[in-house]
Amino acid sequence: MRRKLGARPFALALLAVLLVAVAAGCATAAKSGLGGTAGAADGKDEKVKQVRIGYQKYGTVNFLKAQGKLDRKLQEAGYTVTWTEFPGGPQLLEALNVGSIDFGHTGEAPPIFAQAAGAPLVYLAYEQARPASEAIVVPETSPIRSVKDLKDKKVALNKGSNVHYLLVKLLEQAGLSYSDVRTVFLPPADARVAFERGSVDAWVIWDPYFAAVQTSANARVLADGKDVVSNYEFYLASRPFAERNKEITAILSEELNKAGAWAKANPQEVAQLLSPQLGIDIPSLELAMGRREYGLLPISGQVIAEQQRVADTFLQIGLIPKAIKVSEALLDS
Repeated sequence: MRRKLGARPFALALLAVLLVAVAAGCATAAKSGLGGTAGAADGKDEKVKQVRIGYQKYGTVNFLKAQGKLDRKLQEAGYTVTWTEFPGGPQLLEALNVGSIDFGHTGEAPPIFAQAAGAPLVYLAYEQARPASEAIVVPETSPIRSVKDLKDKKVALNKGSNVHYLLVKLLEQAGLSYSDVRTVFLPPADARVAFERGSVDAWVIWDPYFAAVQTSANARVLADGKDVVSNYEFYLASRPFAERNKEITAILSEELNKAGAWAKANPQEVAQLLSPQLGIDIPSLELAMGRREYGLLPISGQVIAEQQRVADTFLQIGLIPKAIKVSEALLDS
């Protein structure tokens, strides 16, 4: 009996040691970066490395995906690529916030909302201003002739997107407040349906949806972003990803610049390539491409100052819950 009683504590102690070892192994795997796993079956310290990229319907990232060159370049560096499409910047940054993606691109407003919500994002680069690529449109036969006529009207937009700021600034310019219009928050596909059915009076939208509604739905431009907003496109990443993977962000920058140069030199080829993938006709894509610039630029003090003005405006009218410092979302902040 004494042997049996003595064996039981020994077995329990052994079990405890094994459980601790398993827990430690799980913790090591959880820290192995980029959503991959560590500890191959042969016991070597190897990582299954993955770069998770979020993209929208249109942009240089979209061109890059269509070419397939980034996938090959990262595979050479030992990484795999996962692509996830989002209807807009707010949805993309929400995915970044919860850790579903590592890298993506948006307009100027989504990072403000995301930073106010505590998302661990960092600005990496941006592309030149393209104010003509977003606008408020109305049906061709609409009696609305100016932004001032939008008072008490239903205006559709994607909440938290770059056009949210455009609407605020255009209303301000017309002597109206944000509360003077009835905003209807809809993603682009649903907003297009509401616009064509007459369920809303106006739609604030960006390219290529803007170009598509111009060419195929006889939309009339009430006002665009020229002389009102910059409408930058930003490249962002989660802070942990950016801090641990400078090699990857360098590759991304290089390949994005190459894709932009190719798109600028071959607009017709790009439109033909993207049309079946995006479900948008070639003339609309060519119209959209003619309104944008290409090439990544480093984040400057001026750009951060402009972003801070966006944040301060949103705080003033109650669109974000607290004040933020945009400079805190820089990689070296």
